[in-house]
Amino acid sequence: MNPTAVEELIESNLEDAEATVTHARDEHDEDHLAATVVSPVFDGLSLVQQHQEVYDALGDHMTTDIHALELSTYTPEEYEDLEADQ
Repeated sequence: MNPTAVEELIESNLEDAEATVTHARDEHDEDHLAATVVSPVFDGLSLVQQHQEVYDALGDHMTTDIHALELSTYTPEEYEDLEADQ
């Protein structure tokens, strides 16, 4: 599954989400992806719950089209702080 399609799935199924998805290894390894997802939905949720929200947004694609997904999840405030520190 290509990164753009995964971004679109996450953004369309997770409220106010902004997703950036890349190939985790190289562009020829389409089954291993890395995603950074920013959404206010994550506020107050544990890391496990945040990741479950993303998995739910991807639905069956997590078991059929995506072999591995490296996830980084942030609330908008956390992401702003991260960006400011860089």
